[in-house]
Amino acid sequence: MDQNESIQSPTSNDSRIMMPSRDRQHPSRFAIWPVLFLLLLVNLTNGISNIPLNRLLERRLCRAYYDSDHDVDEQLCKVDSVQQDLAWIMGFFETLWIVGDFVMTIPLTFLSEKYGRKKILLLNLIPRSFMLLWTLSVAYFEDYLPPRAAIAGASLSVLGVDTVFNSLIYGLAAKITEDSITRAIYFSRMTALTSVVGFLSPAIAAAAMTIRLSLPFWLGIIFLLLALPTILLLPPDDRVPDDTTEAQRPLISSPTLKAQASRVSLVASIIDRVHSLVSAVGTTQLALLLLSMFLTSLASADTKLLAQYISKRYHWTFASAGYLLSAKAIVNFILLTFVVPLFLTTQGNTSQSLSDSANARYARFCLVSSVIGAFAIGISSVIWELVPSLLIYALGVPLSVFTLSLANSSAMWARTRRSESDAGNPQSHIFSIIMMVKTLGSLVGAPLMATLWYYGIQASFYGSPYIASSLVYLAAWCVFWNIRVE
Repeated sequence: MDQNESIQSPTSNDSRIMMPSRDRQHPSRFAIWPVLFLLLLVNLTNGISNIPLNRLLERRLCRAYYDSDHDVDEQLCKVDSVQQDLAWIMGFFETLWIVGDFVMTIPLTFLSEKYGRKKILLLNLIPRSFMLLWTLSVAYFEDYLPPRAAIAGASLSVLGVDTVFNSLIYGLAAKITEDSITRAIYFSRMTALTSVVGFLSPAIAAAAMTIRLSLPFWLGIIFLLLALPTILLLPPDDRVPDDTTEAQRPLISSPTLKAQASRVSLVASIIDRVHSLVSAVGTTQLALLLLSMFLTSLASADTKLLAQYISKRYHWTFASAGYLLSAKAIVNFILLTFVVPLFLTTQGNTSQSLSDSANARYARFCLVSSVIGAFAIGISSVIWELVPSLLIYALGVPLSVFTLSLANSSAMWARTRRSESDAGNPQSHIFSIIMMVKTLGSLVGAPLMATLWYYGIQASFYGSPYIASSLVYLAAWCVFWNIRVE
């Protein structure tokens, strides 16, 4: 039977409605590139600002501590009082950044379905730009803005930052193709890019800040300006077709169609969305997977402290710490760009159950590496012990590739109780759920790790955040071990 006959057949309406378009089955090989480039720009902006922000605040605090009108040698700034104040400011900043983002994830995700992803992604650039410009203001107007004023740079996170961005960008990548192997490779490339940028950007920041401390922030503004046209080049959002006959109308349960057609208030829509998200988690296996994601996100909050940890414990400059952190990028790049896609490709001809089993097996290995690596970092008393510990820790980086693949597996949703509002596709909210769970983990982890670091400095027990992180990773491994994929 040819395509025209299948469309005209009265028994084929339902199957045709559920059938993915030709473009999604065979996407353009270039469709993923704007997504990757936008991910690169945003993550570069995030990555190159962290170490300079630490150094900028440390310099201000150090000058106040020594009551000096000029810059103090950085080695003299490693005293406990200065480092504790720095830990407090950065911990409060990180918490405020995460809280605003978390609270607005559901409303902004709903608005992205109503008005389109591109508009929300454009809105997403505003808090990032404000944070960079405000930090420059704190640097330039020292007589008017105290160091703690830098915390206000996180105040616009209510417009959506990392959680909203990742939810939209991963959801967009998932919609490009219906093929599970291709989708998993897309996730691997995106995770590889995020990881490599995350640990190469400290070297870029270190090189830039040696020229001028404000240079990394200006580079971040340039990257965000380049992100504007990149967003416009992203694949288009799903649109309601002109022909509204029953045979060609999309399922009424489509979240995009519901959002566009909704006439109820925003608050009622958000409440409905929360109900949909909660009801979507309908199996014990999926709940365990999300719990393990929460724990790993909580544990990974220790990475925000690495630059200050290396600088304080080993008496290195922030620039030198940036170069050391970037050494991890080699292992991350090899794993995520070559090894993981090879695993995924070789499984392309196997059954879905075998593929899920492989994902679970590799995820457990990544968790074990994270447990050992974080503990080794915590007990490393000299720099030559820290370097191999960082490399072991890096072996856990591919974890998100395998957990995302499992979350999209039909095995996780096989027994989900489908509500009327999501009868067609209970997986439609998966990225909102995942990103919110991860953000909740970061929301707990950021102040927890900052507090452990603050009192660890006071007690000269510098490895306390990483030993705690190792224990949380171990708990995540125990949770993940109970996930059974047939």
